[in-house]
Amino acid sequence: MAHLVLGPLLRYVGEHEATVWVETDAPCEVEVLGRGSRTFRVGTHHYALVCIDGLEAGSSTAYDVTLDGERLWPPPNDSFPEPVIRTLDSGATIRLAFGSCRVAAPHHHPFSKRKDDDPQGREIDALYALALRMSEEPQERWPHVIVMLGDQVYADETSAGTQSFIRSRRDTTQPPGLQVADFEEYTRLYYDSWQDPAIRWLLSTVSSAMIFDDHDVHDDWNTSAAWVAEYRRKPWWNARIVGAFSSYWLYQHIGNLSPRELAEDEVFCAVRDAQDGQATLDEFSYRADRETAGARWSFCRDLGRSKLVMMDSRAGRVLEGDDRRCMVDDAEWHWIEEHATGDFDHLLLGTSLPFLLGRGMHYLEAWNEAVCDGAWGSTAARLGEKVRQGLDLEHWAAFGESFERLAGLVEAVGAGRRGKPPASIVVLSGDVHHAYLAEVGFRRGTEVASNVYQAVCSPFRNPLDRHEQLVIRFGASKAGEALGRALARSAGAPDPPIRWRFTDRPWFDNQIATIELDGRRARLSIDKAIVGDAHVPRLECVLERDLA
Repeated sequence: MAHLVLGPLLRYVGEHEATVWVETDAPCEVEVLGRGSRTFRVGTHHYALVCIDGLEAGSSTAYDVTLDGERLWPPPNDSFPEPVIRTLDSGATIRLAFGSCRVAAPHHHPFSKRKDDDPQGREIDALYALALRMSEEPQERWPHVIVMLGDQVYADETSAGTQSFIRSRRDTTQPPGLQVADFEEYTRLYYDSWQDPAIRWLLSTVSSAMIFDDHDVHDDWNTSAAWVAEYRRKPWWNARIVGAFSSYWLYQHIGNLSPRELAEDEVFCAVRDAQDGQATLDEFSYRADRETAGARWSFCRDLGRSKLVMMDSRAGRVLEGDDRRCMVDDAEWHWIEEHATGDFDHLLLGTSLPFLLGRGMHYLEAWNEAVCDGAWGSTAARLGEKVRQGLDLEHWAAFGESFERLAGLVEAVGAGRRGKPPASIVVLSGDVHHAYLAEVGFRRGTEVASNVYQAVCSPFRNPLDRHEQLVIRFGASKAGEALGRALARSAGAPDPPIRWRFTDRPWFDNQIATIELDGRRARLSIDKAIVGDAHVPRLECVLERDLA
């Protein structure tokens, strides 16, 4: 008899259809709401993605999961509400939660302590606190979708369960030590990250959209051509990168796609229909790492009269040494432009890495790119590469060509050159382990009619220590901006074509943000995770602001 290993995860949800993802311990028929799907095999693992159609727009439908006719979800006597599929309605309010960066750790001491007080401390998990809050409030207040903007798992900061598994199968005195080495170890890391009962219920009843960032693979992944060359020389890297892409494709990517997109996806169909899809997936994963044209990880979702365009700002980078550095190649950029074109109430552009940083940090990254490109000579360029990797200078500001392109796209959409101007254009990002809202201004004469913002929320669970917070605060200060601008100008780096300002101070808590879309109105809130009465985690609102 088959059992659930992980899931169910409610993934794609539209107005009339949805997908539910599961992992099982044996081949079986998985059924949800009368729709069935046979599991497919990858190595020793078994997965299914059940496509459900015929749902009513704006409805809430309770569901269970059966394996070979036996009901295995929800578990008996579950303390959480029954899982539901809540479809979208273009005429109703839509709530989208977002954030990034979540390490897997228990919810008790010492893991719930501050990082400054205990090296194992990661404070309160914002997703855990969200699940507890949702279990006590009406469905009308739940988010319809959670956008997870990277670092869903930490391959280089593994959980205790994953470390025990690693020790049981190889010598950890040899590289990569207690970091993840291959596909099998990745599967255990995903299990540790999502098997907690509260997290499992949350992901079974709120649709999720996911994009990866560096820690899903390795810290600073694809920072530069020099970084890639260095890591490809390591004897353990090929197994690591193939395992990273294969597991990401299985556990995150395919759930982002609609049933129609799945039916048209050649890799999905090949893996699903194979007796064992491991070889097909391994070959695809290796090619995806070596060729920017080998895969597209960007995707989009319609949110009623609004749209979410998720941009891969990590795996599809063009890194050609001193010749060219871009976040995405030309083909993918044209795809982004095409999907950002149309008549929307609101346009949400998701990217794991912030488009707009504190202005001091922006200028520092622009300076570093210029120095690495030879503005101060070859010796300085080599030192600049060390600074780039040491300080993680790899956001949009460090990819000047791509920064200019994205600024131009936002301006064109906001000025009505790609359809009716949305009421708001909001770039959603994570990565930087703090949260902020930045308001964007454009030069006179651009005729931008949309309200434009950068909204950053990070982490779900992995806060900065006090020293790291001080560095971030300085980068957002007037003094940091003046120093950064002077450095950038000394290396010939251009000023950005737009201006922006933080509307409030940055927050450094474990936190989650929510955008509420209601017609042409939009509202942002940020909630931090704290310990409430009787030591029960809860969320406390730190920001509420109308965006449009």
